Amino acid sequence: MKDIFRIESVADYNHLSGIETLHPLVTIVDFSKTDADYTNHTHFYYGVYSVFLKDVKCGDLVYGRNKYDYEEGSLVFISPGQLLEVIRNKDVIKKKGWALLFHPDLIHGTNLGRQIGDYTFFSYSINEALHISERERKMVLECFDKIAYEINQPIDKHSRKLIVNNIQLFLDYCTRFYDRQFITREQVNQGSLEQFETALNEYFKSDKPQHFGLPSVAYFAEQLHLSSNYFGDLIKKETGKSAREYIQLKMMAIAKNRILDLSKPVNEVAYELGFKYPQHFTRMFKKSVGMSPSEYRGNSN
Repeated sequence: MKDIFRIESVADYNHLSGIETLHPLVTIVDFSKTDADYTNHTHFYYGVYSVFLKDVKCGDLVYGRNKYDYEEGSLVFISPGQLLEVIRNKDVIKKKGWALLFHPDLIHGTNLGRQIGDYTFFSYSINEALHISERERKMVLECFDKIAYEINQPIDKHSRKLIVNNIQLFLDYCTRFYDRQFITREQVNQGSLEQFETALNEYFKSDKPQHFGLPSVAYFAEQLHLSSNYFGDLIKKETGKSAREYIQLKMMAIAKNRILDLSKPVNEVAYELGFKYPQHFTRMFKKSVGMSPSEYRGNSN
């Protein structure tokens, strides 16, 4: 049976790290200043938002069946509800790096609480850690220093606002850094886009639409071994369209060709593409093309 250490609160992680809890809802941990032994645990459940910055290659993090692309100088973001496995590097004696953890209650009712879903990298699950430059690392540590400063002050009416604002500032910088990473990994991203296009074509050439219905973003993300959020962000940045829009445009392009085959009724074309109800196909076709399938067929003859 797996040994799962549950981190339900900031205090749980501080206790594991052997440090004092100065604020009940947020903590900054400098791994170089703690001698805590984590080796008794291999699996961790997180009930808090967590961000880890490693300054040394000390092991791998596993989410599901896949390893994080998590190396020296990289950031990993974990949202509440995730279970991680840690595979440690036995050659590393001294831990180096930082952690920021905050409880959902800290941001409840705040601007960050309302926008936390916009920081989609908290749901990047595999191979998508944020690799930062030395300059970016300094900016990250400056944000951590500001948060740590407030944590170490007596709690007053300003504490929560200042801490939350600095966390949001940090996350906004990470959004910028991820945008930069999408650009610097353009060649890799182009390869993913080509794989997506190939997978789309293969899907509609097969009988999968009849068996599984309309293709989903999650299906293609899984085919490319990416998290749904990262896959969606990648397609948006590469094409200017959401993954869902891209799939629908591809589907309508195929539909226009098949509609011209007069040997097939419109209902049969709809079924071949994965539509359960022909009227749904007709509505989507008319919205995309500007006319119904029957009108399109008639105008093309």
